[in-house]
Amino acid sequence: MKSTLLALISLLFVSCLSDNESSKSVDYTVQNEKEIVDYIAKNKLTATKTDSGLYYVINEAGDGEQPTATSNVTVAYKGYFTNGNVFDESNASGISFGLNQVIKGWTEGIPYFKEGGSGILLVPSHLGYGSNDYSSIPGGSVLIFEVKLISVN
Repeated sequence: MKSTLLALISLLFVSCLSDNESSKSVDYTVQNEKEIVDYIAKNKLTATKTDSGLYYVINEAGDGEQPTATSNVTVAYKGYFTNGNVFDESNASGISFGLNQVIKGWTEGIPYFKEGGSGILLVPSHLGYGSNDYSSIPGGSVLIFEVKLISVN
């Protein structure tokens, strides 16, 4: 009886360790930085890096209102990985959302544009979905978004 109880407690302890280990996040900062810098060089982009590690490219600054991190905006976008595989895309009329309801890379990056502006956001995983898989996006992924800020609502 004692050995059965001991075996059961041991099994529970081991299974708890496995759960904790799988929930630990992995730091992809160095890997993501290299991937972004290589992508920028390969595509001959002129990008600006922020303190958080976000890179952005302004193709058109726009001339309308500039959003804040809490604005509701309408944005047309295409999201893809550095290998060019598209994981999401809006239609030309875009989608509307609050900038405080999306990934950190968008909350920080979209306010660099004014209405009518367009460009690229190069988002390291810690400003995207982190080290966890999300839908068709593998954990640790660098996300690239071509964005056009249609309006600040």
